[in-house]
Amino acid sequence: MKLYYRQTGETGTPIIILHGIFGSSDNWLTVSKSIAEHNHRVFLVDQRNHGRSPRSEVLDYDSMAADLQEFITDHGLESPIVVGHSMGGKTVMQFAMDYPGQFSRLVVVDIAPKFYPIHHAELIRGLKAIDLATLKSRNEADEILSRYEPLTYVRQFLLKNLYRTEEGRFDWRLNLPVIEQELHGIGGELRNVRIVTEPTLFIRGGDSRYIREEDQAEIKRLFPNSTLETIEGAGHWVQAEKPAEFVDVLMRFLKNDEV
Repeated sequence: MKLYYRQTGETGTPIIILHGIFGSSDNWLTVSKSIAEHNHRVFLVDQRNHGRSPRSEVLDYDSMAADLQEFITDHGLESPIVVGHSMGGKTVMQFAMDYPGQFSRLVVVDIAPKFYPIHHAELIRGLKAIDLATLKSRNEADEILSRYEPLTYVRQFLLKNLYRTEEGRFDWRLNLPVIEQELHGIGGELRNVRIVTEPTLFIRGGDSRYIREEDQAEIKRLFPNSTLETIEGAGHWVQAEKPAEFVDVLMRFLKNDEV
C-alpha cells in the first residue's frame, strides 16, 4: 500500500514516525521540526485507514508492518530509524520482528509488546454519534463528543480528523467502520516473535499506565538491547504533552549517549 507522508528536513539520517490509533502525520509536525534540526530527514507517515492514506478492509500489524517495509523500499531509505507511538509502536515492533536488518534503531513510545483489552469503544461510539450529514460546525461536533469523552485535549485530538470536503460537507479522515471492527486486533499481541537485538528505546509517560513495571521483564526478553525512559508529567501522548523533553530523550539515544 502506498502511504501518504510528509517530510521535514532534506538531509541527514532518515527517521520514520508512525502515529497511533485515531492519529495522523499531522500530530507530529511540530516535533518533527525539532528533530530535523539535529540533521535528520523525518518522514511522517499516515498508516492505512488513517489520515490521507488509502482505506482497506484489513487493519492488522502484519499488514501495517508490510506497508512500512514497502515505504522504506519505495523511498530508497537505508537503515532508517523507525519510531512509533501506541498503535504505531506496535507496528514498528512487528516490523522489527518481520523484517530483521531493515532498520538501524527502534523507538517505541508508550506501548508494550503485550495484549491490551479493548478500551477505545466509547470513543468510537462518540465519533459515530456525530451525524456528518447534518453537522453544521466543529463546535457542534465537540459538544456531541463531550458526552462520551470529558477531556478537552482528547476531543481536540480526535476532531483533527474532521474536515470539509470540496462539496462543503464534513467527513472523517478515518475509516471508522474498519477501526471499530478491528479494535480487538489493534490491542493484540505481536506475531512471528523473535529476539530483536538492534538498539531500542522505549519511552513512556510518567502518568500513563500503558507500560507498567511488570512489563519490563518481557520488554527486556524480546528487546535485550533496550532502554526504558520515563518522562514525568506526561500521559499517553508523551510527544504532545512534553515535546522538548521527548526530543531531548530521543536525541540522546540516537547520539549513543546514556539515556
